[in-house]
Amino acid sequence: MRMIRDGGTRELEVRRSRFVCTLARVAEEADAAAFIAAHRRAHRDATHNCTAYVVGDHGEITRSSDDGEPAGTAGVPMLEVLVRRGLTGTAAVVTRYFGGVKLGAGGLARAYAQAVGDAVDAVGVVELRPVVTVTVAVDHALAGRFLTDLHARGPQPGDVRYGAGVEADVAVPAAGLAEFEAWAARVTAGRARLRRGAPGHIEVPVP
Repeated sequence: MRMIRDGGTRELEVRRSRFVCTLARVAEEADAAAFIAAHRRAHRDATHNCTAYVVGDHGEITRSSDDGEPAGTAGVPMLEVLVRRGLTGTAAVVTRYFGGVKLGAGGLARAYAQAVGDAVDAVGVVELRPVVTVTVAVDHALAGRFLTDLHARGPQPGDVRYGAGVEADVAVPAAGLAEFEAWAARVTAGRARLRRGAPGHIEVPVP
């Protein structure tokens, strides 16, 4: 599953028409609708505010709007870019300011698609990888060695707490959960106490 790294704006000019694409990360359909409504209010002077979004754990919810452009020349090409990039949790609005030269159906479709593609390239993409946060508790005498071995292994603890003992929260890839628990037991001679938390995701930049 992939999402844009952050929201952002990118502008494209085609034969004097300006196509300004604004992207936002959205958690659900209501967030996408609110983002689009707010954008349209802020840019009501534009010729068109065409939209597309993809939400859902598997990108199963998709919507698009041509906002007065010829049918199929704006919202659908925008949506196709998001779907082709494998994105979810992403909403796009392309605000067009007409420059006086008609582009034709093909020209419009290419311009709207390019506006979204350029914006996605500009803000970047992250891959959401499933993880489980494992809390590892060890005695103070073991903590230094354990944390050193943990850093050498790769996973970086998200939070380390010092009290009667030492607790470290580690985001472990779901597929490697059993392997990590076996490793933690081995390097602490079975003295580590492990507790699994709720599953979640980490964001890994996509080159």
